[in-house]
Amino acid sequence: MPEDILLQAAPPPALPPQIAAPSARETAEARLPRNIEAEAAFLGALLIDNRIAEEVGARLKAEHFFESVHQRLYTQIMKLIDKNVTVTPVTLKPFFENDPGLGELGGMRYLARLTGDAGGLIGARDFAEQIYNLALLRELIQVGRSLVEKAMDTSEAVDPLGQIELAEAALYNVAQGEGDTSGAVQFNVATRTALSMVEKALNSGGHVSGVTTGLTDLNAKIGGLHPSDLLILAGRPGMGKTSLATNIAFNAAARWRLDKAAGVADDKNVGAKTAFFSLEMSADQLATRILAEQSRISSEKLRMGQIARNEFQRLVAASQELEDLPLFIDDTPGLTIAALRARARRLKRKHDIGFIVVDYLQLLQGTGRNEGRVNEISEISRGLKTLAKELQVPVMALSQLSRAVESREDKRPQLSDLRESGSIEQDADIVLFIYRDEYYNQALQPTVPDDNSTPEEVEKYRVWEERHLKVQGKATVVVAKQRHGSTGNVQLRFESEYTKFSDLAREDYMEGGFDE
Repeated sequence: MPEDILLQAAPPPALPPQIAAPSARETAEARLPRNIEAEAAFLGALLIDNRIAEEVGARLKAEHFFESVHQRLYTQIMKLIDKNVTVTPVTLKPFFENDPGLGELGGMRYLARLTGDAGGLIGARDFAEQIYNLALLRELIQVGRSLVEKAMDTSEAVDPLGQIELAEAALYNVAQGEGDTSGAVQFNVATRTALSMVEKALNSGGHVSGVTTGLTDLNAKIGGLHPSDLLILAGRPGMGKTSLATNIAFNAAARWRLDKAAGVADDKNVGAKTAFFSLEMSADQLATRILAEQSRISSEKLRMGQIARNEFQRLVAASQELEDLPLFIDDTPGLTIAALRARARRLKRKHDIGFIVVDYLQLLQGTGRNEGRVNEISEISRGLKTLAKELQVPVMALSQLSRAVESREDKRPQLSDLRESGSIEQDADIVLFIYRDEYYNQALQPTVPDDNSTPEEVEKYRVWEERHLKVQGKATVVVAKQRHGSTGNVQLRFESEYTKFSDLAREDYMEGGFDE
């Protein structure tokens, strides 16, 4: 074997302890992307002109700085600015006189050096952008390391799908600039958020502090659809669950487009770009429903193609009007809760959706790690609530009711009727039931009287018809649970021909259905 190869193959000589080679972890840390000079230049510019904080303060956080001393300096600077104190090296001195990290860098002289070069003022915004981007790269590296370590570790379980979901969530957090930062929010931040929601409700004309449902009385009852809330919309077959959910999804998307065109700021917009996950109906079937509603043409006539030319022209006009509607429909069947969450994150990242509808909960699948349908449904409902909190959007999930409703004389739904799992009620912030007395009254229709009918049969039909006229075209939304407010009933009009729910005229409000 050649001598040079022998020399290359020989192990390197051991280094003395005082100059031992750094560990792999230390070497990796030393190679992490950062720009200490940019951090120093930015802090210097900020100390010279505190107004820079107004431009970058909302996005840039202390944890985005690589140097720990810079993290502490930035934190204190922002605290003082928040208190309307003019921040200079002099006003910072009492807070850092005994800081050991700053002492290693030169103590108070280091603060003075930061403000020694006013050239940093010119590139302050660029410095902040670079600090932020490098922090995201470091976080991405951390996520990658964690993924590799977890994928290599099979000591507890081999669960690639679970790890993929965790990876999706971690990458989404990095994309949103969250990373591994603390989830704790200081009270003053929470109060500002609460006040902004109240202001939003005032600016909308009252009632709506979240995303509008497009239904005035329902908005008045629940205040709109709030970020991080899980809403369950449940009902027996034939009640109109999908119709109501489609109406609300359309109303939210249409209001977002309307407010955007009017120049309303995004944080004041009471509409929302909407994602509709339809596990039962296809995208074209949902689109047909919306077109029927907007063009005022029977959805049955649309499906059969039995429309006149002027109706077709109305249909074309409606479709053109809705071309840029921010409503995204995913009709992939058999989705798992993990796959749905991954798709929702992508839609949030790509289109900034602000409202999610799932039709319906029982058609979702769990991860397969649970035994029994009840445990699987519990996993799904928890997953939907987690998704709402993670993306900070309202999530409305449709749900079936058990057949116990049909066995009762009073068909009005109750919380105990939620099918297959009590965790649905537990995880939900709001539970809505849709109930139409007309549906059940129709099934009780007696024989239409004729010349041979007895007086009793005529009277029976008269009583039924009188009841039918009161409940015809009316529906009730039962607010059975609401963390933020009271429960009760909301009366709506339902036009089955167009599958459309709308506000009920005031004079008809307490007729039919059932009262609060």
